[in-house]
Amino acid sequence: MEVKEYLQNAEDSMQLAVEYLDDTLSHIRAGKASARLLDGIRVDYYGSQAPISNVANISVPDARTIAITPWEKSMFREIEKAIINSELGITPENNGEVIRLCIPPLTEDRRKQLVKQSKAEAETAKVSVRNARREAIEGLKKEIKNGLSEDIEKDAEASVQKLHDRFMKQIDGIFADKEKEILTV
Repeated sequence: MEVKEYLQNAEDSMQLAVEYLDDTLSHIRAGKASARLLDGIRVDYYGSQAPISNVANISVPDARTIAITPWEKSMFREIEKAIINSELGITPENNGEVIRLCIPPLTEDRRKQLVKQSKAEAETAKVSVRNARREAIEGLKKEIKNGLSEDIEKDAEASVQKLHDRFMKQIDGIFADKEKEILTV
């Protein structure tokens, strides 16, 4: 394998870890209404599981409310049941036209718990980045046996380390933003 391939594979793995973290943190409720809170919830739609966004219009009229307008009247009960059974912890209000989710303000304990959960997710992403770095460096060391010069290998190792540092900084930044969002009252 070429040195560039090791570097590219490491960078791709690290990028995936950061994207996964970003996606995971977006689903953690920070006291503000967001349509992304409903991304993981599936409803039964004619025998198959579909995301709520595929069967209804989702809007956020204000910072504390999510409005769901189903395209079919028959979907009201299914959507309500899916939200109640989800881990969201919010009871939907239905007026026959729109399902409203009122996001309650977070308690101090809940905020600390969410920060802790976010930190655990960030740490998981960091472990993935470290693993990608380790795999790349191990691969480069094996290439020395196949005729790669040690100088090139050392330069490539330094490049992998720079990638690692860049992605670690990115993860820290994403976590810091989420922590600030959660702790802002």
